Amino acid sequence: MSDLELLEHEVRQPDSEPRGAIVLHHGRATDMFDLLPLLEALDPDRTLVGVTPQGPLQLPPGGWHWYAVPRVGYPDPETFWETFGLLERFCAALPEQIGVPWERTIIGGFSMGAVMSYALGLSGGRPPPAGILALSGFIPTVEGFEPHFADRSTLPVALTHGSEDPIISVDFARRDRKTIEDAGLPLLYRESPMGHAIDPEVIPLLSSWIDRCLAD
Repeated sequence: MSDLELLEHEVRQPDSEPRGAIVLHHGRATDMFDLLPLLEALDPDRTLVGVTPQGPLQLPPGGWHWYAVPRVGYPDPETFWETFGLLERFCAALPEQIGVPWERTIIGGFSMGAVMSYALGLSGGRPPPAGILALSGFIPTVEGFEPHFADRSTLPVALTHGSEDPIISVDFARRDRKTIEDAGLPLLYRESPMGHAIDPEVIPLLSSWIDRCLAD
């Protein structure tokens, strides 16, 4: 089995030679199709290879998950690390398959998908991606994981969150903002007066951020 077969996924091809790639991880209890509209909104000119992998776990209340949630902010270690291993192998195999190097690949996601993106992008021993796009998520607190900033001082991060989010408190975003800024990484931070959702008004801002991440 190829490592790309470890996770179900969709690939959206660009209209011409790609200038980069973006991998979007869905949130809890959805699937690999959930963020396809976001992909189109972020890359309306279709200049990027878009990849949307699907979490490997089927858990209550249904849909697909990246890990079990005993407590918000603290993923279940066993399911988190099992999934992380699969996702790490999947992403390592992507560049050869899609023809875009990892250093020109942005990783991101919503909610639980943002958590996995932080874990991938801030994991020691892995090369950094072109950027991390974290929508309504958090840097995980889980046994065995420590965010690694030593060789990532130029890694761009975009962090958005709803100030009225009842699912994942905005306090996580504010904590992560301080952590990222203290580490010296370039950060785009936006709060919106809304709940656990993606603010349509920030999409043009994020699209411009992607352009800057991939500027030659």
